[in-house]
Amino acid sequence: MPENTESDANPNQQIIHLSEQLLSNVRYEMPTDSLETALSKIKMPDLISGLSNDNARKTFWINIYNSYFQILAVREKKIKPEIFFQKLIFIAETKFSLDDIEHGILRKYRWKYSLGYLPQFFPAKIIKQLCVSKIDYRIHFALNCGAKSCPPIAFYEYVFLDKQLETAALSFLSTETEIDSIKKEVKVTQIMQWFKADFSGTKGIKSILSKYLNKDFSEYTIRFKNYDWTQELKNYTSQSITHSIITCPNCGHKKAETMPTDACQFFYECENCKTTLRPKQGDCCVYCTYGTVKCPSMQ
Repeated sequence: MPENTESDANPNQQIIHLSEQLLSNVRYEMPTDSLETALSKIKMPDLISGLSNDNARKTFWINIYNSYFQILAVREKKIKPEIFFQKLIFIAETKFSLDDIEHGILRKYRWKYSLGYLPQFFPAKIIKQLCVSKIDYRIHFALNCGAKSCPPIAFYEYVFLDKQLETAALSFLSTETEIDSIKKEVKVTQIMQWFKADFSGTKGIKSILSKYLNKDFSEYTIRFKNYDWTQELKNYTSQSITHSIITCPNCGHKKAETMPTDACQFFYECENCKTTLRPKQGDCCVYCTYGTVKCPSMQ
């Protein structure tokens, strides 16, 4: 089985939206059984081809990781360390662990305890097929493992992923970094120590800090703050999902649309059969009736 690569093919938006909808339901404490079943029944070749580039892979797996940590911790009462290594996540007829997702898929099968400098010795073939082609250090500002020092949970959307990861990095580093200009010391999140190679070492860490905090850290000494493992579940940002796949009930045509954030859309014309859709009684808009995700005002 060849290692995963970038593809020119468009990703499967329905697969990606399943991850977004799962996280939305987890956040708002809505049922997740049907979504978990749908994710489990995806065919593996469809998952591999559907997540056709790194942005699709990152969007899907970040949302899956953050969803399932909450599911496993809250519903299944799993605790550290087994919550990370037990294969309890059923995706595409295959069982994964949180470690499989973070260190196998999103970190391109790096060994968890090597500061990011060593690969896993015998990564599973399926992990090599699903993994990103290049590690993006910003995932560390998006993954939440239920600790007080973790970044807050946000909804990641394929079309906005790069901007969202930039926002996550800026927000987390601005909040977690302590600068002592007199001593020329900067204290940073311990995440940067644990996965030092992902950030391109000490020079890379300084460069990243300079980028987001708009300050020259080349002459500064890097110190790492102790990580606060106090449990803090359900730590979400205030961000809403703005994309939804709307399905025409007349012809079955599906299309990904951007939902308005400041109004409810009452009419929608199907581009395929030209039927004008209206929300069902009790729903505020067409997205709440026919979309994969409810509109921002209902989220």
